[in-house]
Amino acid sequence: MTAEGNPPGIDTTKPHSARMYDYYLGGKTHYEVDVQAAEAVIATVPFAGAMARANRDFMIRATRWLATEAGVRQFLDIGSGIPTEPNLHQVAQSVAPDARVVYTDSDPIVLQYAQALLHSTPEGRTAYLQADAAKPESIADSDELHATLDLNRPVALSVNALFHFVPDEWGPYEILTGLLDRLPSGSYLCLSHATADIDDPALAARGREVEEIYAKGGTALRLRDRSEVGRFFEGLELVEPGIVMAHDWRPEPGQADELEEGQPSMLAGLARKP
Repeated sequence: MTAEGNPPGIDTTKPHSARMYDYYLGGKTHYEVDVQAAEAVIATVPFAGAMARANRDFMIRATRWLATEAGVRQFLDIGSGIPTEPNLHQVAQSVAPDARVVYTDSDPIVLQYAQALLHSTPEGRTAYLQADAAKPESIADSDELHATLDLNRPVALSVNALFHFVPDEWGPYEILTGLLDRLPSGSYLCLSHATADIDDPALAARGREVEEIYAKGGTALRLRDRSEVGRFFEGLELVEPGIVMAHDWRPEPGQADELEEGQPSMLAGLARKP
């Protein structure tokens, strides 16, 4: 066990996607069961850690663009996961100290470490809400959300590496619509999603093997192709370069790329609500 203690409500007999992701990123908040499952994924897709880091870097660049170029000052991060610096509020507030951020997650281990998400600048504000993304009303109607964000002003909705854990029968598109409908014109959607829609058939097949590894641990993983991911952005105005691999979304000049040619990260995009 590498996580400190065993907080109540946390099942350490089964791997958890948030703790596996923490392992991919080189964190310390996971258990041996998570390590075993994550290593099985890495044995199948050796660049899984690079994929996770590419997704993290996308969040950083997209958040910086939202705060700098779009002038967004309010952020709602759903499925925030175990805190990993820099966290979204640190990126946003480094550009705009008055930025306000609400984090939400349903994993009790994230709640255990949520205090790290609450170190706001004096001018801004952060809050954490324990809520289930599959029940958008529990987020949109929460006191924490309304005490922190003004829903009459634009909000950037961040759902990075979340919806591939929402199976079709849960209605992922309806869930997202339920969230976006509460946000005003001028708001943004920032989304990344795992995919097996790649040119190399062998790599695509490995993606299906990864789905099976997660399923054995009790977690549904639904890789979606480009058209399926595109449906999340229907009715929105995509920001250039549109829906691309996370590491190809506005990379910074000179930024090192861990992924080799042809290796995927996640499909990612940023779009404005008209």
